Amino acid sequence: MKTRSPKIQLSLPLSLLAAVLLSGVVTLLALWCQPNAFRGVVANFLQKPVLIPLNALPVGLLLLGLSFLLRNVFFGAALANLLVCGFSIANRVKIEVRDEPVFPRDLSLLKEVFSAVGNYEIRYPVAAIVLVLAATAVLAVLGVFVGVKPFPAERLRGWRGSLLGAAASLGMLVLLTVTVLGSAGLYDSIGASNPYHLSTVFNENGFPYNFFHQFTTFPVDRPEGFSRAQAASWDEGESSGRGERVHLMMVMNEAFSDLTDHPAFVWEKDPLPNLHALQKDPHALSGYVVVPGFAGGTANTEFDTLTGMQTNALSAATSSAMRVVNRNLDSVFRVFGDEGYHTSFFHPGDDWFYNRENVYRWLGAAETVFVDEMEDLEYKGRWVTDSYMADFIEEKFEEAVSSGQMLCNYTTTIQNHMSYTADKYGEGYEFPPVSAPGLSPEVETMLAVYTEGVRDADAMLGQLVDCFSNTEEPVVLAFWGDHLPYLGDNQAGYRQLGLDVFSGPEGQENLTAYETPYVIWANDAAAEVLDWENAVETLDLPEDGRLSACFLGAALLELTGRGQATPWFTFLNQLRRETPVVQKTAYVTADGGLAAESALPEAVRERLVQWRRWSYYKLKYKEIRQ
Repeated sequence: MKTRSPKIQLSLPLSLLAAVLLSGVVTLLALWCQPNAFRGVVANFLQKPVLIPLNALPVGLLLLGLSFLLRNVFFGAALANLLVCGFSIANRVKIEVRDEPVFPRDLSLLKEVFSAVGNYEIRYPVAAIVLVLAATAVLAVLGVFVGVKPFPAERLRGWRGSLLGAAASLGMLVLLTVTVLGSAGLYDSIGASNPYHLSTVFNENGFPYNFFHQFTTFPVDRPEGFSRAQAASWDEGESSGRGERVHLMMVMNEAFSDLTDHPAFVWEKDPLPNLHALQKDPHALSGYVVVPGFAGGTANTEFDTLTGMQTNALSAATSSAMRVVNRNLDSVFRVFGDEGYHTSFFHPGDDWFYNRENVYRWLGAAETVFVDEMEDLEYKGRWVTDSYMADFIEEKFEEAVSSGQMLCNYTTTIQNHMSYTADKYGEGYEFPPVSAPGLSPEVETMLAVYTEGVRDADAMLGQLVDCFSNTEEPVVLAFWGDHLPYLGDNQAGYRQLGLDVFSGPEGQENLTAYETPYVIWANDAAAEVLDWENAVETLDLPEDGRLSACFLGAALLELTGRGQATPWFTFLNQLRRETPVVQKTAYVTADGGLAAESALPEAVRERLVQWRRWSYYKLKYKEIRQ
């Protein structure tokens, strides 16, 4: 019985032309699936024409390779469309859920992906999914009726030719990826409105190009001049004895900020009464933490605070520091743990996010509690409430006290996670109005929803202060935000409020995009133990209180009498006095001035180099027994 051949047979040149045209169609559809306005993407591509081939070429080579394998350009286009657009839709969902794009390394996390699908209320882009499936079906049907004429060369007409053609196409794709697509110089030259917010970069410059670019990025760069022996010697210095006997409670609140204090707002009632009252408390320190990312990167702030390393210094391409941790590290937890403290991390989210279940063990947390181990959960919308977490912290604190344990705890909340849409807390939820002139209805809704979450965060702060005020146990409470909120495409919320969170000329850093408020408060018992006024004075914080997240943990150690607990933290406390803020290309000096690294004193520049080399040693080589 003869195999039925398609009625229409395309010559090789026509098949190649069809592959080119279909590559353009698949690329456009993949761009349309992104979580941004397609019109804006097109406008950006017209301004930066180089993005057209950078996005189309990898799609085209993938399509060509699949066409050789399947021996039909339309079958190849159907499969390429399903793969490329499927990943683009996955990228859209991931950005909306976690404000993080899809990376090639996510292919190794399929188990976690399926878990997320089962545990999170995901709003799938139904229209995009339907269109992709319909386009795939149309292409597959065309492949049934339109075939490809055999190769002229007899020996290439069978599977040998198909495999050779596929290998050549995919080989060219690999070569293109490691050269052009992977070029850091080209990537940097294209730029983006916020080049350090990868979701923005993916949205503006195209998912296909950025996805393939990520194949060549490395999580940790080996610093120039690194010597393992030299770095090991830095860890051999002397350490101080035990610090003061106080509980340290650290609470990092999701997207917490005081942007509601902006003059544009006219509030009938202060949304942040507890924060503003505590900032005036004689037993409190306050200022701004300069966090590693804008509008995302929760785990990076955790990493920076606890380790004293800095995500942004690990590599120009590193988007998540937690992904590079695979060994025991020095941390705030280890300092307290070495003194017999019970160290713990609480988070009402899944343990596999950012590999926290393993990372916190490597950071020295004796106890980790995630959402699946919490009982009688209280939700507001899709997220566990800050009120519940305040109760949980109190309960765990009382357990530690009753068992005679001193506690060092780090809690990361989740309630005020994006997105800030009208249905965040369920249909019909009434938000207190936002009074600010010149806001579009979309932005007004976004700010009303965000402010509701901030109110609850502030209430959590007040609840914890009340709790620790009524105990005889000495407690230091540190409370801050992990990053500023994401307020719409192209940061529409910030633009309409007149808040400048955008980079300056030539990518010059704007620190206001990374500043979240912090308050460090001691109850009466802790203030007495620490000799509060003297401890604060000797801490030598900048007058405006600005401090990079990577120095916050070291400062807390010094405040509690542990500033020289290890050579590493001794070094960090020295460095933060010289340059309290280090943010990518921007440095704040001890006198509050803003400078580039090249303008810093030579001794400071040398310590910055040492810091990077030492961090690399800890991440790659240092052995710490659990």
